[in-house]
Formats: sequence, C-alpha cells, structure tokens
Amino acid sequence: MKTKTLIRTLVIMTIIMVASSFYYLPYYVTKPGSAHELDPIVHVENGYQDDGELMLTTVRMGRANIYAYLMASIRKYEYIFPVDEIRSPHESDEEYNLRQLQLMNNSQSHAIEVAYKKAGKPYKYNYKGIYVLNIYPSMPAEDVLKPGDHITAIDGQTFQSSQEFIDYVSGKAKGDKVEITYVRNKNKKVETIPLEAFPDVPDKVGLGITLSDDKEIVTDPPVKLETEEIGGPSAGLMFSLEIYDQLTEDDLPKGHRIAGTGTISEDGKVGRIGGIEQKIIAADKAGAEYFLAPDETITKEMKEKYPDLESNYVAAKRTAEDIGTDMKVVPVRSFEEALAFLQTIDK
Repeated sequence: MKTKTLIRTLVIMTIIMVASSFYYLPYYVTKPGSAHELDPIVHVENGYQDDGELMLTTVRMGRANIYAYLMASIRKYEYIFPVDEIRSPHESDEEYNLRQLQLMNNSQSHAIEVAYKKAGKPYKYNYKGIYVLNIYPSMPAEDVLKPGDHITAIDGQTFQSSQEFIDYVSGKAKGDKVEITYVRNKNKKVETIPLEAFPDVPDKVGLGITLSDDKEIVTDPPVKLETEEIGGPSAGLMFSLEIYDQLTEDDLPKGHRIAGTGTISEDGKVGRIGGIEQKIIAADKAGAEYFLAPDETITKEMKEKYPDLESNYVAAKRTAEDIGTDMKVVPVRSFEEALAFLQTIDK
C-alpha cells in the first residue's frame, strides 16, 4: 500500500512539474549565449580566405517559467527582465520575434554597405515595399493585416520608403478609406481599410501599424549571409569586418580568434547593444583572444536620467576582469576604429 501511495505521489509531482514548466511568467531570462565563427555564415563570391577567425556573439533569451526564474535569480550573469522592458507596448511574442529578425536584416544591409563602400566595390538598393512589424490594438488594421505582411501599394501608388507611406496617410482625415495592396504567404491581396484616430493620440489618424522598409542591397561581387534564426542588430560590426575581410587581400584576424559585438549604422558608427557581460563570457568560452566592444558616449543628460548607465566597453572590461580571462577588451566607436585596430595586430 505504501509503495502504491509513493508511486501515486511521484506521478502527481511529475505531472505538476511538467505542467508548471509550460506556464510562463511575465518575465524574460537572459544568459550567456555562444560565439559563432563568421566564415561559415558570410560568403562573398570568390572572396579571399584568411587565417584565424572573426566571431559574432549571442545572448540566450526566452520567456521564464518558474524554474528558469528561480535559477536565474541565484546564478551570476543570468538576468531577469519584466516583459515590458523587452517588448514594446502592445507587442506580442510573434511581433517581437519578427521585429528582431527585421532588425537583423537591416543590420546586414548596413554592414554590407559599410564594407563595400570601404573596399571600393559597387552596390545599390532595390526598394521592394514595406513590412508590417506591429499592429496597434483596436485600430482598423487589426481586422485585416498581420505582422509580416508585405505592403506593396496604397491606393494604387507605390512608395520608395515607409516615410513616404506615412506622409501619404497623414494627409488623410478620420473616416477616409485607403486601398492597401499586400502580400501574405506569397498571395497578393487587396483590402480597403478606414482610417481612425489613435486612442492615445486623438489628433493623429492612421491604420494602426508600425512599418519597416523592405529593401534589398545588390552587390558586385554578390554576398550572402546565412543567419538562420539569429535576431537583432548587434552583429552588425562583426558582419561588416568579415565582409570587408573577404572582399580584400587584408588578413584581418591574422591567425587570431577575435570576437565582438555592436550595431553598425550606414555611416559606420558602432552602437550600443544589450547583454555585453554575457557576450564576454561567451567569447571567453570560445577561446577569443580579443573582444571588440562598443565605446559609445554616455551624455550628461543620459547620466542624469540613468545614474548607473555606463558604456558597453566599461561593462565588458569589468566582466573580463571578474572572470579572470586573458582576452583583451578593445573599445571601438566606428568601423574605421575597429579596422585600424585589427591592422595593428601581429601574426
């Protein structure tokens, strides 16, 4: 009898544990990710080969169940964030994931442009339309459009940027209707949608959607990036360096393992990213000898608003010292600075 009771108790506890693992709390948990070598990801046609490796770094992030929450609360370099600090207001998980992938696409385009411009290689942009990233609740678009829809025209007119689209809609009045041509799952659709005032901005009318430009960069020679499900813009700097490395005879890593992170703008500026401490740990585990960290400017106004705010470089250097790594953390503010540093490294 006691054996049956024990078995029944174990079965019930197992069911409870399994069930609770699928119940997500209103938090995200982040932890150190991994470092990915860029040679298998970036492919410039007939590009130059080199010795060593340039690597991007990632952070693992996911919605927290009770077990992930408890483990993160006691582990160093695992962090817990409320959902509203990660996602934008009214943004679903689907919309968040789509936004991260779109940010990655934009980051890739910027990286390609910066590298080809520096290498003196030709490139151009083909504008393909507009992506729907988010849909505002209770606005007209909610019943018609979905995140990921590709808008190709409005009232039969095409545009060369999402700003032109926004300017066109802004010239309309509440109650006006617009005809939206869009593509979903390769199927073309046309729908008429009325314009309404935004609940929290009564003097502004619109469809209730957040947009992102869909433009393709065309290069000579061609380049392809196989990023799969890596999201976000933080690999921009490392993409630009790897692309440039393959475009030119310069051997940037010179036999070393070099990791890094940072967004990249169209003019080559390196921007701040999240999870710098966790990326330092990932790079160290991958055997990186150098780590390129954004050294963005923290203005007086930013410091007044966020007294504990510090640059990525400062946080990265402190983490490197804390874990006792021999990896050297290098501050960079632009593609040019990163390139200049790599050109000083000896084989």
